[in-house]
Amino acid sequence: MQNASLGEEEYILTIDSGSVTMEGGSKAAVLYGVQTLRQIISQKGAVLPGLVIRDYPDIKNRGFYHDATRGRIPTLSYLKSLADKLSYYKLNQLQLYIEHSFLFKDFSEVWRDDTPLTAEEIMELDDYCAKLNIELVPSLSSFGHLYKLLSTKTYAHLCELPDSDKMPFGLIARMGHHTIDTTNEESFALITGMIAEFMPLFRSKHFNLCADETFDLGKGRSKERAEEIGTQRLYVDFLEKLSKFVISKGRIPMFWGDIISRFPEAIRELPKESICLNWGYAPEQREEDTQMLAKVGATQYLCPGVGGWNQFINLIESSYRNITRMCSYAHKYNAIGVLNTDWGDFGHVNHPEFSTTGLIYGATFSWNKKEIPFEEINKQISTLAYTDRTEHFVSIVAEMATKSVMDWRNVIEYMELHTGGSAGEDDIKKSFLKLDLSKAQKANQILAEKSQELYQVIASMDTSKRSLVKPYLVAAEGMSLWNSIGATIDQRVYHRENPAAEDPCKLAVDLEYWFYEFKEVWRSVSKESELFHLQNVINWYADYLREI
Repeated sequence: MQNASLGEEEYILTIDSGSVTMEGGSKAAVLYGVQTLRQIISQKGAVLPGLVIRDYPDIKNRGFYHDATRGRIPTLSYLKSLADKLSYYKLNQLQLYIEHSFLFKDFSEVWRDDTPLTAEEIMELDDYCAKLNIELVPSLSSFGHLYKLLSTKTYAHLCELPDSDKMPFGLIARMGHHTIDTTNEESFALITGMIAEFMPLFRSKHFNLCADETFDLGKGRSKERAEEIGTQRLYVDFLEKLSKFVISKGRIPMFWGDIISRFPEAIRELPKESICLNWGYAPEQREEDTQMLAKVGATQYLCPGVGGWNQFINLIESSYRNITRMCSYAHKYNAIGVLNTDWGDFGHVNHPEFSTTGLIYGATFSWNKKEIPFEEINKQISTLAYTDRTEHFVSIVAEMATKSVMDWRNVIEYMELHTGGSAGEDDIKKSFLKLDLSKAQKANQILAEKSQELYQVIASMDTSKRSLVKPYLVAAEGMSLWNSIGATIDQRVYHRENPAAEDPCKLAVDLEYWFYEFKEVWRSVSKESELFHLQNVINWYADYLREI
């Protein structure tokens, strides 16, 4: 029941010998209490402990950011299950990263080879989230990272770089391009038209403009103007215009803070309503950016990451260190929110379910400033999220995650250096030989051992959770395969003896069989999306292995 004497998000859960009572300062607070009760029941069963819990969050806005653009577009059923998970761990905000992956009505040239999210799906998800006290916030690239849109015949003339429609597709190129030409009046009309179409699908009071990583700004069509007034002025002026447009529609603009943090005093030129999303993903992320933004009066969220991009299994220990550090900055500098991010660079090979541990880290340390040691919280997550009575699940996969000697970024770089046409053999060799493939044999041995440990853990898990193990085993097999592929290239192409090298033709077959399993895991949570790009990578390597 609601109790007006409690804080808006405060609840009291009481369990005694005869009853369970719940009081909350709002419907949201009561829901938080219910989720706590569910967590207790999941661990204790019908014999509940006597207790009184009085709790409330230290930070009001606690969110999760899910990449729905760089390869994977999630199914609606998966997004609903993600919302359920956020609610279970008392998060109250969800954002989906959208560049080209929404079915804009006039953009068939953009989404014709894809399986985009539709307006109906967004509105259904928005309704679903609202019932769980989750604000589904629209997030749309509006400045940089407009690769697919600005590569079309129709809109290439609005790209900062000329002839963008003639440039071949590349997973690496997509990470760095394209930025819109701010000096063309059509650009603002195009972007605001997209915003106006997308915004009404959400009941949220916020709108995330993104506006990050504008790498090409001032280097092409706006170069002359940039030489006159500077790229800083180009950036701030365009962001200010977009922010004012969002405000005119009754929403609060958000934007990523990587550019503005270079000249933080410029935050004062933006509308006072603006929220800066201050991101940083390093395990030892520096404090100075947060400190400087706070000093100039920025309203900010702190945005750590779950460490899954470019990896087959999320780097759990690195993400723990990053998330705890960024959450501590949020508490110290009075940030109004924490937005924990999950990206999918280079085709989004990382399985979204693997971000659960990092998601829980973010939920835990944004709710309560008290830190829990790495080993201890991993035991708790193993029990609560995976029903593993041995408490070893998370520690096993955390160790597996560190055994990728040739990670997904290395895989893409080696292929695209060959296929891009601009790199010579010396460049390819120099890039490849940076990898320490002498570690491949030992890494594969540990992956095999840890996979066996996961098999053993299954018996200690509830039957409802056992299906969560297979994707980890598929990922571990993939890591081992790529380590062996790297070792084989090392030996056969660059003539360095490597004990992890195998028969390349056998590896090609193993890779093709492994990808068949990978696609099954992909389709369990994602639309077909850009799976074909990953298939092209597999095909290239299988053919390459048969030739060396």
